Amino acid sequence: MLRLHGTSKSRSARSLWAAEELGVKYEHVPTEVAKAKSPENLKLNPCGHIPVLEDDGTVLWESMAINLYLAEKYGKAPFWPANPEGHGQCYKWSFFGMTEVEPHLMTMLMHRIFLPADQRDEKAVQKAADTLKAPLAVLENQLNGREYLLGNDFTIADLNVAAVLSFAMLAKLDMSGAPRTQAWLQKCLGREANQRVRKLP
Repeated sequence: MLRLHGTSKSRSARSLWAAEELGVKYEHVPTEVAKAKSPENLKLNPCGHIPVLEDDGTVLWESMAINLYLAEKYGKAPFWPANPEGHGQCYKWSFFGMTEVEPHLMTMLMHRIFLPADQRDEKAVQKAADTLKAPLAVLENQLNGREYLLGNDFTIADLNVAAVLSFAMLAKLDMSGAPRTQAWLQKCLGREANQRVRKLP
């Protein structure tokens, strides 16, 4: 059986969401962020982070790697497309989320929530918000005439990008200039599988 180590209050939520969407049986091993560097977790992930996936002797870390692995091994079309071209699109959008969006959202979160008040820099927040206008415009254009990123069906690409962009609400990012993206994000986050994850520790 699959085992997923992590907490729904972290990036682990996106992997829990993927498992829920796929309907696979898994054991959730609640692991707080603060305990990610425990000896037990370091044996699984020497980087000292969560989530970590165990699957019949295969150990994986990095949430996007876990999600793409789960989709490829356990998914079916349309959630995991039926051809290499569709797989490539899923890889593309997943990496887009990690490289073009998440770093800037994390900067905003650091300076609005996580850092002590005397270390916060509103200029850094504004620069990150300004930088995010470009990837939001890319998403807005992609969603023109489409229900989801690849067409009319929800795929692992939507899950991965929506999971990253979910940090925008916590970071208080103004997304009013991207109404299609806002509507798509709320539709993705409102899925039953994600709502179940939000109730997990």
